[in-house]
Amino acid sequence: MADLKTSYLGLALKNPLVAGASPFSTQLELVRQLEDSGIGALVMHSLFEEEVTHESLELDYFLNKGTESQPEAQTYMVEPRKIESIADKYVLQLQKIKQSVDIPVIASLNGVTPGGWVRLAKDLQAAGADALELNIYALVTDPTINSDLVEKNRITLIQEVCKNVSIPVTVKLSPFLTTLPHFLARAYKSGAEGFVLFNRFMQPVFDIETLEVERKTPLSTKADLALPARWIAIASSQLDADFALSGGVHSPEDMVKALMAGAKVTYVASALLQNGIKYAARLLSGLNAWMDEHGYESVDIMRGTLRLDKIENPAAYERANYLRTLKSFDEHLL
Repeated sequence: MADLKTSYLGLALKNPLVAGASPFSTQLELVRQLEDSGIGALVMHSLFEEEVTHESLELDYFLNKGTESQPEAQTYMVEPRKIESIADKYVLQLQKIKQSVDIPVIASLNGVTPGGWVRLAKDLQAAGADALELNIYALVTDPTINSDLVEKNRITLIQEVCKNVSIPVTVKLSPFLTTLPHFLARAYKSGAEGFVLFNRFMQPVFDIETLEVERKTPLSTKADLALPARWIAIASSQLDADFALSGGVHSPEDMVKALMAGAKVTYVASALLQNGIKYAARLLSGLNAWMDEHGYESVDIMRGTLRLDKIENPAAYERANYLRTLKSFDEHLL
Protein backbone atom coordinates (compact mmCIF):
# COMPACT_ATOMS: atom_id res chain seq x y z
CA MET A 1 0.00 0.00 0.00
CA ALA A 2 1.55 3.27 -1.13
CA ASP A 3 1.93 6.19 1.26
CA LEU A 4 -0.38 8.96 0.04
CA LYS A 5 0.46 11.48 2.78
CA THR A 6 1.53 14.91 1.57
CA SER A 7 1.77 18.50 2.73
CA TYR A 8 0.27 21.64 1.26
CA LEU A 9 0.87 25.18 2.55
CA GLY A 10 2.48 23.66 5.63
CA LEU A 11 -0.63 21.59 6.36
CA ALA A 12 -0.34 17.83 6.83
CA LEU A 13 -2.77 16.03 4.49
CA LYS A 14 -3.60 12.34 4.49
CA ASN A 15 -3.61 12.39 0.68
CA PRO A 16 -3.28 14.88 -2.21
CA LEU A 17 -6.96 14.91 -3.21
CA VAL A 18 -8.53 18.25 -2.29
CA ALA A 19 -12.18 19.16 -2.81
CA GLY A 20 -12.02 22.40 -4.80
CA ALA A 21 -14.37 25.34 -4.32
CA SER A 22 -17.90 24.15 -5.09
CA PRO A 23 -21.49 24.18 -3.75
CA PHE A 24 -20.60 21.16 -1.57
CA SER A 25 -19.28 23.44 1.17
CA THR A 26 -22.66 25.16 1.57
CA GLN A 27 -24.11 22.06 3.27
CA LEU A 28 -22.55 20.49 6.36
CA GLU A 29 -23.82 17.00 5.54
CA LEU A 30 -22.09 17.08 2.15
CA VAL A 31 -18.87 18.28 3.78
CA ARG A 32 -19.01 15.34 6.19
CA GLN A 33 -19.56 12.98 3.26
CA LEU A 34 -16.48 14.41 1.54
CA GLU A 35 -14.40 13.68 4.63
CA ASP A 36 -15.86 10.16 4.90
CA SER A 37 -14.97 9.54 1.24
CA GLY A 38 -11.32 10.28 1.99
CA ILE A 39 -10.81 13.87 0.83
CA GLY A 40 -7.55 15.28 2.18
CA ALA A 41 -8.71 18.90 2.52
CA LEU A 42 -11.59 21.17 1.56
CA VAL A 43 -11.68 24.54 -0.19
CA MET A 44 -14.84 26.47 0.63
CA HIS A 45 -16.95 28.13 -2.05
CA SER A 46 -15.67 31.62 -2.86
CA LEU A 47 -16.83 34.79 -1.19
CA PHE A 48 -17.11 37.23 -4.10
CA GLU A 49 -16.17 40.90 -3.95
CA GLU A 50 -19.11 41.78 -6.20
CA GLU A 51 -21.60 40.16 -3.81
CA VAL A 52 -20.26 41.96 -0.77
CA THR A 53 -20.05 45.33 -2.53
CA HIS A 54 -23.53 45.05 -4.07
CA GLU A 55 -25.08 43.99 -0.79
CA SER A 56 -23.43 46.89 1.05
CA LEU A 57 -24.65 49.47 -1.44
CA GLU A 58 -28.16 47.99 -1.54
CA LEU A 59 -28.42 47.93 2.25
CA ASP A 60 -27.23 51.51 2.53
CA TYR A 61 -29.81 52.63 -0.02
CA PHE A 62 -32.80 51.01 1.67
CA LEU A 63 -31.79 52.00 5.19
CA ASN A 64 -31.41 55.65 4.21
CA LYS A 65 -34.17 56.03 1.62
CA GLY A 66 -36.67 58.66 2.78
CA THR A 67 -35.02 59.31 6.15
CA GLU A 68 -34.98 63.06 5.47
CA SER A 69 -38.46 63.34 3.96
CA GLN A 70 -40.27 63.42 7.35
CA PRO A 71 -37.84 64.92 9.87
CA GLU A 72 -40.42 65.02 12.65
CA ALA A 73 -40.91 61.26 12.43
CA GLN A 74 -37.25 60.27 12.71
CA THR A 75 -37.40 59.65 16.44
CA TYR A 76 -40.20 57.11 15.89
CA MET A 77 -38.16 54.82 13.63
CA VAL A 78 -37.83 51.31 15.03
CA GLU A 79 -34.26 50.12 15.46
CA PRO A 80 -33.75 47.25 12.99
CA ARG A 81 -32.63 43.83 14.13
CA LYS A 82 -29.01 42.91 13.57
CA ILE A 83 -28.53 42.35 9.85
CA GLU A 84 -26.47 39.31 8.88
CA SER A 85 -24.43 40.04 5.77
CA ILE A 86 -23.17 37.62 3.13
CA ALA A 87 -19.71 37.89 4.67
CA ASP A 88 -21.14 37.14 8.15
CA LYS A 89 -22.91 34.05 6.82
CA TYR A 90 -19.71 32.88 5.14
CA VAL A 91 -17.73 33.23 8.37
CA LEU A 92 -20.45 31.38 10.30
CA GLN A 93 -20.45 28.54 7.76
CA LEU A 94 -16.68 28.27 8.05
CA GLN A 95 -16.98 27.97 11.83
CA LYS A 96 -19.61 25.26 11.50
CA ILE A 97 -17.47 23.30 9.03
CA LYS A 98 -14.42 23.52 11.27
CA GLN A 99 -16.49 22.11 14.14
CA SER A 100 -17.81 19.27 11.96
CA VAL A 101 -14.70 17.84 10.30
CA ASP A 102 -11.05 17.14 11.09
CA ILE A 103 -9.57 17.79 7.64
CA PRO A 104 -7.97 21.19 6.87
CA VAL A 105 -10.39 23.83 5.59
CA ILE A 106 -9.24 26.54 3.20
CA ALA A 107 -11.36 29.69 2.89
CA SER A 108 -11.64 31.37 -0.51
CA LEU A 109 -11.86 35.07 -1.31
CA ASN A 110 -12.60 36.15 -4.87
CA GLY A 111 -11.61 39.76 -5.41
CA VAL A 112 -9.48 42.18 -7.42
CA THR A 113 -8.97 45.16 -5.09
CA PRO A 114 -7.46 45.40 -1.57
CA GLY A 115 -10.45 47.30 -0.10
CA GLY A 116 -12.13 45.22 2.58
CA TRP A 117 -10.33 42.01 1.75
CA VAL A 118 -7.74 42.54 4.44
CA ARG A 119 -10.52 42.81 7.03
CA LEU A 120 -12.31 39.76 5.63
CA ALA A 121 -9.08 37.79 5.57
CA LYS A 122 -8.58 38.57 9.26
CA ASP A 123 -12.16 37.51 10.01
CA LEU A 124 -11.67 34.18 8.22
CA GLN A 125 -8.44 33.57 10.09
CA ALA A 126 -10.19 34.30 13.39
CA ALA A 127 -13.01 31.91 12.40
CA GLY A 128 -10.50 29.06 12.14
CA ALA A 129 -9.52 28.84 8.47
CA ASP A 130 -6.37 26.73 8.10
CA ALA A 131 -5.33 28.67 5.00
CA LEU A 132 -6.67 31.30 2.65
CA GLU A 133 -7.09 31.06 -1.11
CA LEU A 134 -7.13 34.36 -3.00
CA ASN A 135 -9.12 33.64 -6.13
CA ILE A 136 -8.07 36.48 -8.42
CA TYR A 137 -10.55 36.50 -11.26
CA ALA A 138 -11.10 39.52 -13.47
CA LEU A 139 -11.59 39.93 -17.20
CA VAL A 140 -10.13 43.27 -18.23
CA THR A 141 -12.08 44.74 -21.16
CA ASP A 142 -10.96 48.38 -20.95
CA PRO A 143 -8.35 49.02 -23.70
CA THR A 144 -6.84 51.90 -21.73
CA ILE A 145 -5.67 49.60 -18.92
CA ASN A 146 -2.28 48.02 -19.61
CA SER A 147 -0.91 44.74 -18.29
CA ASP A 148 1.57 46.44 -15.95
CA LEU A 149 -1.28 48.13 -14.07
CA VAL A 150 -3.32 44.93 -13.88
CA GLU A 151 -0.44 42.92 -12.47
CA LYS A 152 0.61 45.71 -10.08
CA ASN A 153 -2.90 45.85 -8.60
CA ARG A 154 -2.97 42.08 -8.14
CA ILE A 155 0.44 42.02 -6.47
CA THR A 156 -0.69 44.81 -4.14
CA LEU A 157 -3.76 42.77 -3.19
CA ILE A 158 -1.64 39.70 -2.45
CA GLN A 159 0.93 41.71 -0.51
CA GLU A 160 -1.63 43.47 1.69
CA VAL A 161 -3.47 40.27 2.59
CA CYS A 162 -0.26 38.34 3.31
CA LYS A 163 1.01 41.13 5.57
CA ASN A 164 -2.13 41.06 7.68
CA VAL A 165 -2.71 37.36 8.30
CA SER A 166 -0.51 34.65 9.77
CA ILE A 167 -2.19 31.68 8.08
CA PRO A 168 -0.76 30.49 4.73
CA VAL A 169 -2.03 32.23 1.59
CA THR A 170 -2.32 30.59 -1.81
CA VAL A 171 -3.28 32.40 -5.00
CA LYS A 172 -5.58 31.00 -7.67
CA LEU A 173 -4.81 32.49 -11.07
CA SER A 174 -6.01 32.41 -14.64
CA PRO A 175 -3.49 31.49 -17.36
CA PHE A 176 -3.97 34.84 -19.09
CA LEU A 177 -1.01 36.76 -17.71
CA THR A 178 1.66 38.42 -19.82
CA THR A 179 4.53 36.42 -18.30
CA LEU A 180 3.27 33.89 -15.79
CA PRO A 181 6.68 32.89 -14.31
CA HIS A 182 7.53 36.54 -13.60
CA PHE A 183 4.17 37.14 -11.92
CA LEU A 184 4.50 33.99 -9.82
CA ALA A 185 7.95 35.09 -8.65
CA ARG A 186 6.62 38.53 -7.67
CA ALA A 187 3.63 37.05 -5.86
CA TYR A 188 5.85 34.56 -4.00
CA LYS A 189 8.15 37.39 -2.93
CA SER A 190 5.05 39.28 -1.74
CA GLY A 191 4.16 36.50 0.67
CA ALA A 192 2.14 33.89 -1.24
CA GLU A 193 3.17 30.39 -0.18
CA GLY A 194 1.34 28.56 -2.93
CA PHE A 195 -0.48 28.83 -6.24
CA VAL A 196 -3.52 27.14 -7.74
CA LEU A 197 -3.31 26.73 -11.52
CA PHE A 198 -5.73 27.51 -13.04
CA ASN A 199 -8.98 29.35 -12.55
CA ARG A 200 -11.54 28.55 -15.22
CA PHE A 201 -13.40 31.40 -16.91
CA MET A 202 -17.15 30.98 -16.99
CA GLN A 203 -17.78 31.52 -20.68
CA PRO A 204 -20.99 33.15 -21.97
CA VAL A 205 -23.09 31.24 -24.48
CA PHE A 206 -24.70 33.02 -27.42
CA ASP A 207 -28.33 32.17 -28.19
CA ILE A 208 -28.67 33.13 -31.85
CA GLU A 209 -32.47 32.72 -31.81
CA THR A 210 -33.28 34.97 -28.86
CA LEU A 211 -30.19 37.16 -29.39
CA GLU A 212 -29.34 36.84 -25.73
CA VAL A 213 -26.11 36.05 -23.94
CA GLU A 214 -26.50 33.36 -21.29
CA ARG A 215 -24.16 32.66 -18.42
CA LYS A 216 -23.19 29.01 -18.16
CA THR A 217 -21.02 27.07 -15.75
CA PRO A 218 -19.57 24.19 -17.77
CA LEU A 219 -17.84 21.41 -15.88
CA SER A 220 -14.23 20.61 -16.66
CA THR A 221 -13.14 17.68 -18.83
CA LYS A 222 -9.97 15.61 -18.98
CA ALA A 223 -8.81 17.85 -21.83
CA ASP A 224 -8.43 20.73 -19.37
CA LEU A 225 -5.62 18.94 -17.54
CA ALA A 226 -2.83 19.60 -20.05
CA LEU A 227 -2.56 23.37 -19.56
CA PRO A 228 -2.15 23.48 -15.75
CA ALA A 229 0.06 20.36 -15.78
CA ARG A 230 2.40 21.97 -18.27
CA TRP A 231 2.73 25.21 -16.32
CA ILE A 232 3.16 23.47 -12.97
CA ALA A 233 5.93 21.36 -14.52
CA ILE A 234 7.65 24.58 -15.55
CA ALA A 235 6.95 26.77 -12.51
CA SER A 236 7.62 24.16 -9.83
CA SER A 237 11.16 23.79 -11.19
CA GLN A 238 11.77 27.52 -10.77
CA LEU A 239 10.00 28.41 -7.54
CA ASP A 240 10.00 26.85 -4.07
CA ALA A 241 6.24 27.22 -3.65
CA ASP A 242 3.41 24.72 -3.27
CA PHE A 243 1.39 24.19 -6.43
CA ALA A 244 -2.14 22.83 -6.66
CA LEU A 245 -3.51 21.66 -10.00
CA SER A 246 -7.10 22.68 -10.66
CA GLY A 247 -9.11 21.58 -13.68
CA GLY A 248 -9.28 18.30 -15.57
CA VAL A 249 -8.75 15.75 -12.78
CA HIS A 250 -11.27 13.02 -13.54
CA SER A 251 -9.34 9.77 -13.02
CA PRO A 252 -6.52 8.30 -10.92
CA GLU A 253 -4.23 8.65 -13.94
CA ASP A 254 -5.01 12.37 -14.05
CA MET A 255 -3.88 12.64 -10.43
CA VAL A 256 -0.65 10.83 -11.33
CA LYS A 257 0.04 13.29 -14.16
CA ALA A 258 -0.55 16.27 -11.89
CA LEU A 259 1.75 14.92 -9.19
CA MET A 260 4.46 13.99 -11.66
CA ALA A 261 4.30 17.53 -13.02
CA GLY A 262 5.15 18.78 -9.54
CA ALA A 263 1.80 19.52 -7.91
CA LYS A 264 1.53 19.06 -4.15
CA VAL A 265 -2.21 18.44 -4.40
CA THR A 266 -4.90 18.03 -7.03
CA TYR A 267 -8.22 19.82 -6.83
CA VAL A 268 -11.36 17.96 -7.82
CA ALA A 269 -14.87 19.37 -8.17
CA SER A 270 -16.40 18.62 -11.57
CA ALA A 271 -15.72 14.88 -11.27
CA LEU A 272 -17.55 14.80 -7.93
CA LEU A 273 -20.46 16.84 -9.28
CA GLN A 274 -20.75 14.40 -12.20
CA ASN A 275 -20.19 11.13 -10.36
CA GLY A 276 -21.15 11.86 -6.76
CA ILE A 277 -19.09 12.43 -3.63
CA LYS A 278 -18.25 8.73 -3.21
CA TYR A 279 -16.23 8.95 -6.44
CA ALA A 280 -13.45 10.50 -4.32
CA ALA A 281 -12.83 7.10 -2.71
CA ARG A 282 -12.54 5.50 -6.17
CA LEU A 283 -10.00 8.12 -7.23
CA LEU A 284 -7.88 7.45 -4.16
CA SER A 285 -8.05 3.66 -4.40
CA GLY A 286 -7.17 3.92 -8.08
CA LEU A 287 -4.20 6.17 -7.31
CA ASN A 288 -2.98 3.73 -4.68
CA ALA A 289 -3.32 0.79 -7.06
CA TRP A 290 -1.45 2.60 -9.83
CA MET A 291 1.42 3.52 -7.51
CA ASP A 292 1.69 -0.04 -6.20
CA GLU A 293 1.69 -1.43 -9.74
CA HIS A 294 4.44 0.95 -10.86
CA GLY A 295 6.60 0.65 -7.76
CA TYR A 296 6.11 4.08 -6.20
CA GLU A 297 6.18 3.77 -2.42
CA SER A 298 5.04 7.32 -1.70
CA VAL A 299 3.61 10.46 -3.28
CA ASP A 300 6.81 12.32 -2.39
CA ILE A 301 8.92 9.92 -4.44
CA MET A 302 6.63 10.25 -7.46
CA ARG A 303 6.18 14.03 -7.31
CA GLY A 304 8.00 16.07 -9.94
CA THR A 305 9.37 13.15 -11.96
CA LEU A 306 8.16 14.87 -15.15
CA ARG A 307 9.12 18.39 -14.05
CA LEU A 308 10.90 20.65 -16.53
CA ASP A 309 14.33 20.25 -14.91
CA LYS A 310 14.04 16.47 -14.58
CA ILE A 311 13.29 15.36 -18.13
CA GLU A 312 15.80 14.78 -20.92
CA ASN A 313 13.93 16.96 -23.41
CA PRO A 314 12.83 20.15 -21.61
CA ALA A 315 12.04 21.70 -25.00
CA ALA A 316 8.93 19.52 -24.98
CA TYR A 317 7.41 22.12 -22.69
CA GLU A 318 8.45 25.02 -24.88
CA ARG A 319 8.03 26.33 -28.42
CA ALA A 320 10.68 24.03 -29.91
CA ASN A 321 8.20 21.19 -29.65
CA TYR A 322 5.42 23.19 -31.30
CA LEU A 323 6.69 22.67 -34.86
CA ARG A 324 7.30 18.97 -34.22
CA THR A 325 3.72 18.61 -33.02
CA LEU A 326 2.37 20.34 -36.11
CA LYS A 327 4.48 18.16 -38.40
CA SER A 328 3.02 15.06 -36.77
CA PHE A 329 -0.20 15.81 -38.63
CA ASP A 330 1.49 15.88 -42.06
CA GLU A 331 0.82 12.23 -42.78
CA HIS A 332 -2.91 12.78 -42.24
CA LEU A 333 -2.99 15.57 -44.80
CA LEU A 334 -1.31 13.69 -47.64
